[in-house]
This record gives sequence, structure tokens and C-alpha cells, in this order.
Amino acid sequence: MVTTYQTFHFTGELTAEQIAFFGAYGFIHFKQFINQEAVASIVQASKEVEKKWIAAGLQKINGVPIKYGVDLDGSQIVQRFAFINQHHPVLNELSLDPRLQKLLNFVGSHARLGTTEKDGMVFNHYINGPQSKFAQMGWHTDGLRDVFQGTKLNPMLNVGIHLSSLNKEQGGLRILPGTHKQSLYQLLFRKKYFLSHDTDPDELAIIPEAGDLTIHDGRLWHRVAKSTIVGEASRRRVIYIPIIAGKYTPKNEHSPTLFYQRFAGLVK
Repeated sequence: MVTTYQTFHFTGELTAEQIAFFGAYGFIHFKQFINQEAVASIVQASKEVEKKWIAAGLQKINGVPIKYGVDLDGSQIVQRFAFINQHHPVLNELSLDPRLQKLLNFVGSHARLGTTEKDGMVFNHYINGPQSKFAQMGWHTDGLRDVFQGTKLNPMLNVGIHLSSLNKEQGGLRILPGTHKQSLYQLLFRKKYFLSHDTDPDELAIIPEAGDLTIHDGRLWHRVAKSTIVGEASRRRVIYIPIIAGKYTPKNEHSPTLFYQRFAGLVK
């Protein structure tokens, strides 16, 4: 169990200390990975993509359902974008940041950024309002998708680029450090996937500032806690890009919707 919350700065290469910390706990938090100008540009780009998708009435991107919701003013918004890097040059440029390639060393030379695989670059927009459909996410591991697809449980890390500054009351990512080393039985049955939202006595709250970057191992149990604050102060945005290994399996507009994606309806 992590006894103190430790953060790091990324200076272009991973250090032995950073690699050891990640190996022990299954997560790491880097401060100030992008500046505030970049944060604002990314948020604006998401709004431009959102406007186009709503106008077109899109329901899926490369087989992945788009999660729509309702903002505080009653207007329709996109609350979960998949493959957003393929729909705006600013987000594509972010995915090409050479520093992200250095993070592959947490897995090894055989790893890659999954910008065309899984769900690509995912942009999540949480808001806790009267009509919100995306305010939290129950306990889960990202490794479950490999199990559902009948494939080997390959390494997968989730790189989070945080676009909102949070305190604990605003909710956000909660993890169980060290659970990336658990058995397959624990990965499958430690908690009720997506249905369990209970606070775990061993959980750690990730408290980022806008511009921070976090990485967590896909085998790690984690959830997204609901904000205890209602309204504008609960709004939070975060991008996730997977680091993956194994067989290259890109998606396109003809890709089917996978079985595990039906769980999306349980996230409210």
C-alpha cells in the first residue's frame, strides 16, 4: 500500500526510480506534462468535434458507442468520445507528442500507443447535474476486454492526460495500488464489474491539476468516483490513450461493437 502520495516530473527519459515505483504500485503521476495553453486548445478541439458529431447524429465511432449526455443548461453534449484523435488535428498532434513514445518503456520495446486500436484516444467529460448520464464509473480493470475477446492478457497501460484541476470532493480516479499483480481469479471476481461503486479502505485518490499526466496498469482495479459537488464545479475532463502490446488489431468504420461495451449502459 502507498503510504504517501508521490508525484514526479518527466524530463524526457524515464528514471530507474520512476520505473521501480510503477512496477511496485501499478501507477505513476507526472506533474505539468502539458501547459495551460495546450489544455485550453484541447478542450476547444473537443467542443468542435462534439458539435460535428451531434449535428451528424453519430452513434458509433469504429464500432465503439458514443456516450451522449445532457449539460447543466439542458443542451446535448458528448460525454465519452472514442478515437477522438482521428477527428481533430489538435488531438492528432497530441497523440504524436514524442514524449509519449518514451513512456512505452514502462512495458518495453514491443509496446505501442493504441491510437488506432481498442477505443483509440478516449476523451471523457464528466458532469454531476440533474440529467447527467456520465458522473461516475464502477470498479473494473481494463484487462477484462482481453478476457472477453478470448485473447492472451497482454500488457496494457492507460495514459491519462488531465484537463481539469481536482480536489477529492470533485471525484475522479480511484485505484487499488498493487492489484496489477493479482491472480486471474482476483482480476475477474475481486469486485462486481461496473456495478460496485463502494469506497474501498485501500483505495487511493488521484488528485491531478490540469496538465498533469498519470499512467495506470490495465490490470489494476480502479473506478471513477462521483463528485459530491453538484453543478459547474463538478465538471472534469480527461483524455486516455492506451499503451498496448501483442497482435496489432486496428479498428475502422466496419468494426463491430464488442460484447463488453454493453456495460457502458451501467455507467451513470
